[in-house]
Amino acid sequence: MPGCAVTVSAAFSPAQGSLPFNDVGQDDWFREAVAYVYGAGLMNGTDPARFGPEDTTTRGMIVTILHRYEGAPGAGASSFRDVAPDAYYAVPVAWAAGSGVVNGVEPELFGPEQLITREQMAAILYRYAQHKGMDVSRKADLSAYADAGQVSAYAGDAMAWAVGTGLIAGVDSRTLQPGGSATRAQVATILMRFCRLA
Repeated sequence: MPGCAVTVSAAFSPAQGSLPFNDVGQDDWFREAVAYVYGAGLMNGTDPARFGPEDTTTRGMIVTILHRYEGAPGAGASSFRDVAPDAYYAVPVAWAAGSGVVNGVEPELFGPEQLITREQMAAILYRYAQHKGMDVSRKADLSAYADAGQVSAYAGDAMAWAVGTGLIAGVDSRTLQPGGSATRAQVATILMRFCRLA
């Protein structure tokens, strides 16, 4: 992870005060996170003048962001039938699947255009942290959340880790909303926390 830390520290300061996005205000709760991920080269705008903080995020987008975080390594062809070889996320998906960071929504389908859920995001980051040899032992007791029973079995440990480390917070003190979609502002915030955790 040292490479990420160096990249972020080098680019973060100038981005903080000079974001090109007209939909990210000085007082917006997500401004620091947007400046962080933009300065690190992890997330770009949806167009040159717009970040799209309230836009939703797809599985293909998340894997592409992590691929950038890793330094954009090469990868062979993806085995998923719904990942076209010329898609912008083709190499990231192949890399992430080959590294054990992602699974498909079905054996032969990745679902790159599907909106990513909060628990899917937690699971992908959890596997990526394991892939990088990070300590993932810190876990929260999710029973305090009224909808803890809605967390899918595959995402249980990942959500407990994400909440325990502060990567993901409840939408309020009693609700996790594991199946809820993640906006670009939320993704930027989670990524900033992850990079600092690493």
